[in-house]
Amino acid sequence: MSDKPERTEINTLGEFGLIDHLTNPIKSINKSTLVGIGDDAAAIENGDFVTLISTDMLVEGIHFDLMYSPLKHLGYKAVTTNISDIYAMNGIPKQITFSMALSNKVSVEALEELYEGIRAACKRYNVDLIGGDTTSSLTGLVLSVTAIGQGEKEKIVYRSGAKVGDLICCTGDFGAAYLGLQLLEREKQIYLSNPKIQPNFEGQNYSVGRQLKPEARKDIIEAFQQNKLVPTSMIDVSDGISSELHHICKSSNVGAFLEESGVPIHPDVEMLSIQFNMDPITCALSGGEDYELLFTIDPNDIEKVKYLPDIYISGEIVDASEGIKLHTKGGNIHDLTAQGWTHLKNKD
Repeated sequence: MSDKPERTEINTLGEFGLIDHLTNPIKSINKSTLVGIGDDAAAIENGDFVTLISTDMLVEGIHFDLMYSPLKHLGYKAVTTNISDIYAMNGIPKQITFSMALSNKVSVEALEELYEGIRAACKRYNVDLIGGDTTSSLTGLVLSVTAIGQGEKEKIVYRSGAKVGDLICCTGDFGAAYLGLQLLEREKQIYLSNPKIQPNFEGQNYSVGRQLKPEARKDIIEAFQQNKLVPTSMIDVSDGISSELHHICKSSNVGAFLEESGVPIHPDVEMLSIQFNMDPITCALSGGEDYELLFTIDPNDIEKVKYLPDIYISGEIVDASEGIKLHTKGGNIHDLTAQGWTHLKNKD
């Protein structure tokens, strides 16, 4: 009688550990493949330009809940979160494909609402919807978006370009989307326990909006172009600053020194975190789904970003031997651990 084959649970590796495990043996064959797996988007040589391609999947019950996610917002979010990866390479999104797996509970009217959001996002970001696929699902709604973009070869920004002495910068603010999700989940549970109690989102438009209808930072990429600024590395913040900074440091073989005071947090996030008995900086560092940009610049370019709106200088790139540290407002220094959102969990 033979022994049972060895079995490793996927969740023990985590999302990025699984990707590394499966793709480490894969090497690019074609010279036109500039970057494959391991960045925000794949980069393919196209003459003087680089074609950028990024694919993302949204699964009902994992990435969205139709009980509180309006279909129009969901369609919009599916587009913007994907083209954010193109902006994170300092490129311009041009086209998307949109594929769906549908269960029999989805009506034509529901899909019309979903596509209203898709069209609104395409119009907002000057992106063409050029195709996709539709199939059946036994369990729920699954959406898959592929974004295609373009950029000048010398201006494409990868995760791997950070150098010792570079300044760490970020856009916008952090933690709102995560707390918006906590609020939506809380009100959902209250409603399920007593449908007579209507959800209460008074004064929380900012956080709820950041969760349900995020925007990609097209304006920042345009500001880079206008000010002739090319970051040395960049990534979009979908899994929390701590996780994304680890990705940059791993790809660039460097360390980082992040200042807590340099991580922008919206006042509504400060107040809402108190309601949930959470630390605002923890929500900002590990919450995810902000879709802001985290990037590094050569210190000689500091004058180019100093006066740009909605950009904050948050720290410095250091030698890899110094690790990745957080300097708190209280003057303490801690290891910055990557505790971003993971989509690979065991079911209870």
